[in-house]
This record gives sequence, C-alpha cells and structure tokens, in this order.
Amino acid sequence: MGLRIYLDHAATTPLRPVAREALLATAERWANPSSPHAEGRAARAALEQARARLADRLGWRGAILFTSGASEGLATVFDRAFAGQHLISAVEHDAVRRAARAPVIVPVERDGRVGALGLALALERGGERPLVAIQHVNSETGVLQPLDIIEEAVRAAGGLWLCDATQSVGKLALPAGADFIAFSAHKFGGPPGVGALLVRDLATLAPTGGQEQGYRSGTENGPGIAAMAAALDEGDAWMERAAELRAQCDGAIEAAGGEIVARAGPRIPTIAAYRMPGVAAAAQLIHFDLAGFAVSAGSACSSGTLRTSPVLAAMGFDNMAAGEVIRISFGRTTRREEVWRFAESWRRIAEEARARAA
Repeated sequence: MGLRIYLDHAATTPLRPVAREALLATAERWANPSSPHAEGRAARAALEQARARLADRLGWRGAILFTSGASEGLATVFDRAFAGQHLISAVEHDAVRRAARAPVIVPVERDGRVGALGLALALERGGERPLVAIQHVNSETGVLQPLDIIEEAVRAAGGLWLCDATQSVGKLALPAGADFIAFSAHKFGGPPGVGALLVRDLATLAPTGGQEQGYRSGTENGPGIAAMAAALDEGDAWMERAAELRAQCDGAIEAAGGEIVARAGPRIPTIAAYRMPGVAAAAQLIHFDLAGFAVSAGSACSSGTLRTSPVLAAMGFDNMAAGEVIRISFGRTTRREEVWRFAESWRRIAEEARARAA
C-alpha cells in the first residue's frame, strides 16, 4: 500500500512518543496499587502522582476517578448520580444515548448549538434536580456548545451537568462549570482503554465499593494512566496551526462547490464536516480510501444501510443531504501538504461525479 494520509484523529489519534515512553517505563515496575507491600505502595504513589499531574494540568479542584474511557465515565454518572430526570442534547454521542434512561431531548438550532429557549423548555419538563448531559464539542461537526448558557440554566434549575469532553480535553480549556466531565486518553495521544471522570462533588455520586475511593471496582491501569498524564502534559500549542489548516481546507472545499456543516457556528479547529452534493458518503469513503486517505462518514452505517446521522437530522438535514456528509479531523502531526492533497482529491471526486451526472 502506498503513502497513506490519516485524517481521522477524532476517532483516535496515534500514541504520542512521550506517552509510549511513560507506558513502557511504568509497566516495567508496576504492581497492584492496592497491595500493602513496598511494591504496591510505590505503585500507589505513582498513581497518585499521575492524578495530581492531571489535576494541575486541567486546573481541576474536584475528584478525578480513573476509568477505562469516556463511555464508562458517562455510564457511571447516569447509573449512580443522585439526580432525577435525564436530559440529553439532540446531538450527543451514542454512548450518552445508550446510557440515558428515557431522556428528555434538548433540541439544537440549525448551527448545532443548544439554544437558551430550547434548554429552558426542556428543563421545565425535567422536574427537580435533573441530570443534564450536554457535550463540549460535537464529534461529527466540531460544533462548540455555549458553556456559559448551559451552566447558568442548569444551576438555576437545581440540576447537575454532565459534560462529554472527549473531543476537547487536551485541546481546549476544561468546561469547568460542569459537575461531571468524562474523557478518553486516546483522543489526545494517550493509549486506548483508559480515561477519567472528573467529579466536582463526590457526594453527588453513589459509591459502590472497590477502588478509586470506592467509586469503581477493578485494579487501576497504572501504565495507561501514566501514559495519559504524559500525553496531556504536551499541551495544546498546536491548536493555532490546526485552525490555519482547517481554514485553508474550508476555503478549498467551498471553492470546489462543497458545503461546510455548521459554517457559521463556532467549531473546534480539529474537526470539519463537508457535504459533497450528489455523492453519497459511502461512495466518498471508498474513493478517498482508494486515494490513500483515512476519513469517516457524517452518517453511520447500520446493517448495510446508510441511516441518517441523529446529529445532522437534529440540525435540520434531510436524509439525502445528511447522507452526503463526511468528516475529516486533524491531529498534532497533520501537515499542510496533507490537507491540500485531501482538498485536491475532494475537488477531483466532486468534478467526476458532476461529469457523470451531466
């Protein structure tokens, strides 16, 4: 296989060298941190050092519970938070949709953002102390939610805010007003299978016994946790360059007749969703893969049929338009040349499709 260009960093981004070094070094001397012997005590010290590093890097003053990833953290809150009715935004990740119980849906506007009125009406239906799950960044479109509006509304309603920050931790400032924040290490250069749940007040969560201050059972993944802390330490200085790359790609796609999803709204620099009118996303993925690009679809495939993305449907896209959207996402290693090559490939595929339709 020839040279490949990876533009699917929102799905997972490669393990950073510093994270790999931390993973291997910790694995060589790791022991069960719950054991009372010297090796166990050393492992416990290393674990707590990583916890302190994460707290310092994120500026978080609440509790940090280590998990296997964001999905576990989200499910933990839905299962054990001392709260009433579940509310979720219409653009949440499938992990939220699966974990929430008979949720009230908070609508979004055309730009993919929760509006003050829609949130207020949903909170009226939520009753006392609702649990409100609204993400920081949408994984399909890159849309940024209005954190100040969400925090103010949820506080006024006496509720608790659960924020899926999987796409923003390591890239943007923490949504510090949330009561619970879940994320996964593999989205910012750490290893898969490890993440964290940040909890503002542990009294809002029912303990179950076991590890992690009694809030999670199972031996902690010490090597993975050390690698996660190392990856997060690398910082977010590369985001300015990502913004430049995304702006250049946006311009090239528009010039070639494409549509940028949520063009007018605030978006994280690392994610872009593009519609190629007249060409199904499934066909685009095949063309791009053959051309050497790893990208993903804005709509999900289920049982061999392309179904409308709930995210795009909530934003007002019909089935046909939603089925013509793909996503690209940048990482720390993405180069300008790679983005230009993608834009040129996009233009060529679109032109060939128009020629066939003529």
